[in-house]
Amino acid sequence: MRRAIRRAGQSLRYGRHALNHTPVFFANSFPKSGTHLLTQVMQGFTRCGPAVNSGLPAIVTFEGDTGRQRLENEILADLRHLLPGDIAYGHLHSSAGIAAALCRDGVVPYFILRDPRDVVVSHVHYLTEMAQDHVYHRYFAQELKTFDERLRVSILGLSQESNSQRNLPAIHENQISPAQSLPNIYARFEPYLGWLDCPEVLTLHYEDFTAGRRAALQLIFEHAVQRGFVSRYEPERAIAILADSIEPQRSPTFRSGKTGAWREAFSAENKRLFKEVAGGLLVQLDYEKDFNW
Repeated sequence: MRRAIRRAGQSLRYGRHALNHTPVFFANSFPKSGTHLLTQVMQGFTRCGPAVNSGLPAIVTFEGDTGRQRLENEILADLRHLLPGDIAYGHLHSSAGIAAALCRDGVVPYFILRDPRDVVVSHVHYLTEMAQDHVYHRYFAQELKTFDERLRVSILGLSQESNSQRNLPAIHENQISPAQSLPNIYARFEPYLGWLDCPEVLTLHYEDFTAGRRAALQLIFEHAVQRGFVSRYEPERAIAILADSIEPQRSPTFRSGKTGAWREAFSAENKRLFKEVAGGLLVQLDYEKDFNW
């Protein structure tokens, strides 16, 4: 009902049929990479032209409370539910079917990523302190006793076998099933890499919003216009509106928003382990030139 009311309001503001000619906005992200930051920017489009905050829940590959991987046809059904002008978001792997749905005409797709070293630090804080309904919360908050243990698990993954090898607490059957084991950070990121090769998708780095926010917002705005969005304002005014929409403290999972926090959190051993499983990923994503960091 709230979605329908918002759509009706935008139709009155911009014209009865304006929304019908507006593309869907979809903010995709690797988890803990600036999802809420990007969705706040997207919401700024509602003040620039005929676009609507759909208010729909995130469209995700994995269910947070159970760890179940959703079927592609379930995800595609959610994407088909989006209406012209809707602003939506999620965490979606790249696959042929999902890429076809998000890269078609009538969709403005974005993908935001972040230094994976900062991601694992944020991941630990999120699972331990915030996500009480998450399938991994109890294990991170109660079984793992130190930040270093938690960080090792976020980097290396979580399974009964690997835990016994690393002298970490066992996973009890009533906590996490074998099917819910957490892959290492590279394996978690690898299914998203396909988005980097889709020319229809604008890839953004979380760090862009601290090092050069205006340039990042300009790219976001220009991408929307190129994909069919009609702004009522000239670019400078529209970009200023997008900037005004950013309020990190409104995010329920916002903690500090710092970039490079991994430098304070990583021990020498953490660095070694990360290089072992995902050093090449940092080079592939242009966060490092080589393994000498």
